[in-house]
Amino acid sequence: QVQLVESGGGLVQAGGSLRLSCAASGLTFSMYVMGWFRQAPGKEREFVASIGWSGSSTYYTASVKGRFTISRDNAKNTVYLQMNSLKPEDTAVYYCAAYAGGLGSDEEYKYKYWGQGTQVTVSS
Repeated sequence: QVQLVESGGGLVQAGGSLRLSCAASGLTFSMYVMGWFRQAPGKEREFVASIGWSGSSTYYTASVKGRFTISRDNAKNTVYLQMNSLKPEDTAVYYCAAYAGGLGSDEEYKYKYWGQGTQVTVSS
């Protein structure tokens, strides 16, 4: 079965950095769009970034542009989210997700597979 396993979350001070990883199994990774979403306490889950199958097509939500970078390594079946200049408002559970085909999307309904999430906490 398909599994997406996130790692790399933790507690960091404002201005710091974290690198999230999501290891995928049970699917032909190179055929899937990979995305990162997040859910803060009391808020709905929101799109963060997505990357197309080749890695050449990326999308970001406005609040993270210039601070976060999504990348993928198809040989390792892994997608990454490098998060720099972190702010307290980035505190959330971060989820990776996948859907087949396309170049990327911020539309949650398109994503078929989801990980369990990893907590990111940014202290002020």
